[in-house]
Amino acid sequence: SFTELPHLAGTEQNLLLAKKIQTQWKKSGLDSAKLIFNTSYHEPPPDGYENVKNIVPPYNAFSPQGTPEGELVYVNYARTEDFFKLEREMNINCTGKIVIARYGKIFRGNKVKNAMLARAKGIILYSDPADYSAPGVQPYPKGWNLPGTAAQRGNVLNLNGAGDPLTPGYPAKEYTFRLDVEEGVGIPQIPVHPIGYNDAEILLRYLGGTAPPDESWKGSLKVNYNIGPGFIGHDSFRKVRMHVHNINKITRIYNVIGTIRGSVEPDRYVILGGHRDSWVFGGIDPTSGASVLQEVVQSFGKLMSRGWRPRRTIIFASWDAEEFGLLGSTEWAEENVKSLQERSVAYINSDSSIEGNYTLRVDCTPLLYQLVYKLTKETFELVENFYDPTFKKQLAVAQLRGALVYELADSKIIPFNIQDYAKTLENYATDIYSLSKKYDQQLRDHQVSFDSLFSAVKNFSKSASDFHRRLSQVDLNNPTAVRIMNDQLMFLERAFIDPLGLPGRPFYRHIIFAPSSHNKYAGQSFPGIFDALFDIENKADLRSAWKEVKKHISIAAFTIQAAAGTLKEVLE
Repeated sequence: SFTELPHLAGTEQNLLLAKKIQTQWKKSGLDSAKLIFNTSYHEPPPDGYENVKNIVPPYNAFSPQGTPEGELVYVNYARTEDFFKLEREMNINCTGKIVIARYGKIFRGNKVKNAMLARAKGIILYSDPADYSAPGVQPYPKGWNLPGTAAQRGNVLNLNGAGDPLTPGYPAKEYTFRLDVEEGVGIPQIPVHPIGYNDAEILLRYLGGTAPPDESWKGSLKVNYNIGPGFIGHDSFRKVRMHVHNINKITRIYNVIGTIRGSVEPDRYVILGGHRDSWVFGGIDPTSGASVLQEVVQSFGKLMSRGWRPRRTIIFASWDAEEFGLLGSTEWAEENVKSLQERSVAYINSDSSIEGNYTLRVDCTPLLYQLVYKLTKETFELVENFYDPTFKKQLAVAQLRGALVYELADSKIIPFNIQDYAKTLENYATDIYSLSKKYDQQLRDHQVSFDSLFSAVKNFSKSASDFHRRLSQVDLNNPTAVRIMNDQLMFLERAFIDPLGLPGRPFYRHIIFAPSSHNKYAGQSFPGIFDALFDIENKADLRSAWKEVKKHISIAAFTIQAAAGTLKEVLE
């Protein structure tokens, strides 16, 4: 069983699990199944902090060591707007303070970055029942709600990218130059520690200072959610001291990579991957996804035993150290970037397969909307008892992911729909324009126009329609004609890449999609324009700020126009 033992990245248990997966994949009949890779990442606390079962105590990976002491300030979710509220409207300064924030709304690494920008000494994170407990459901083990003693683990890197912070942009091989830990990209400069909501309630109960500004700052603990700083009454002299003793160490991690060589286009890759490592047992994350990956591998193995072989090469990947910042997958991609840029058709991710029991949710590029639509006409006990007792939902997810891989790898024409992309661009352009309209007067004053963006989107829509008309007429018995159309389909997504990347985030180069710079968990459409507009009314130099908006409208318009050009039969 994948959930029998804890399998934190870099531990012996996770290596044993990797070898077990490798053995099973070989038995399934894949052409190859290899254990590869090494990288550096943050180790758990030193000996003496673990218990005999090798379950590491709650901690936030990549937090520096330290014992900061200071008055406590409650900062809600530690979002940018929360700190703006404190500093600009409530005149509360977090400099030299310890801040406490609840998990939720944004990526924890962004919370830490915001606390650093506010000059806090340290940050304590907790999961409030308002965000992590469904009404009418008991805490685990009687129900699936989070118990008050549980602390949410997770990394707090703020890379503006992913992968090994000591080798940004390059694979972390034996020979690779590494930055010193103090220079590591995105590594926090203040101590970070997670606690359960039982402990958080004690700290928050005695906070003094200002009352919360509104109801959105209140969770569901039995406290007032005062902001602070400091405590009230007899405890007014008390301060909070954090003790964080994390250590850094370079250690080896292992990806398992399996392949089925394509029969017609072996140089075209369809990849199905998911991570294997977990903070503890990983019943939901990642095992509900890892088990789906295993099921798909075995299913394709059975097809091969009957003589089937896909048109294109299929790559299966069991990633290590995902929890530490997508390390295994990113480093593998960095090592193979030249091949992947020229040969990869699609990547399907197989992480947590169930997060509830309501409906199916799929996040994908617009190119896959039609295919997905067509194919759809945290401990083992937690899954078994509460989420999916008969494992039917996981089977359904396995069937969907397997079918996606099958169609992408074996269809003569890659099943992408560019007209869906065109419709999505129209919606996104309308959304970003609507967002800008709250600055209507400034748009006129600074002569900012979105006309070029809408014109480019219109041209893209026309090119998409023309392309699908040609596609419907292509001679499927002409391998050259088929390859030409498939190459245009495959390379379209790459056409939206700006080689210079986003401002301050060169790792992210797609001008349509990128994680929000204020929340790594959330996607952002037209991220360059969005970031230029963010908080623009408070910029010191408004003329320069609006010039930046114009610049990114121009970049987006050019890139969409250029992408439309890739759909034409010949260069005009």
